[in-house]
Amino acid sequence: MLAVIRVRGRTGIRKDIEDTLKMLNLTRINHCVLIPETPAYKGMLQKVKDYVTWGEIDSDVATKLISRRGRLYGDVPITDEYIKERMGYENIAEFASAMVAGKAVYKDVPNVKPVFRLHPPLKGWEKTKRHYTEGGALGYRGDKINELILKMLGPGGE
Repeated sequence: MLAVIRVRGRTGIRKDIEDTLKMLNLTRINHCVLIPETPAYKGMLQKVKDYVTWGEIDSDVATKLISRRGRLYGDVPITDEYIKERMGYENIAEFASAMVAGKAVYKDVPNVKPVFRLHPPLKGWEKTKRHYTEGGALGYRGDKINELILKMLGPGGE
């Protein structure tokens, strides 16, 4: 399971890249989506690599992300009861573990909004025009995405 976060805005963006970002549901800065690791999604990430950052999310951070920022339509928070009733898992933590293992997909939850709206990271973004390996914020960052998501969950994120 990959977590993808949009870093840059839409000024001066090419139409094909903008369309790919829309397909990923990343329409605004600081929005995050959880996607499975498939060749199609990896190709999409390579196309938009100058506008997003991504990496493998672990189950603990996925649990925090879903319980604190996951929403249903109508801006209703996702609860353990809802996951148990609709998905058959005991709680959000069990569902997040199944997602990370590849046995479940976040978008399969009924009436779920596919996007997590996050705060800007504490201490701000690194350079937003450079790749992560060059000291910037863009591109693939592996399991370091978990630290970034915790910074973006807001006060008390850790």
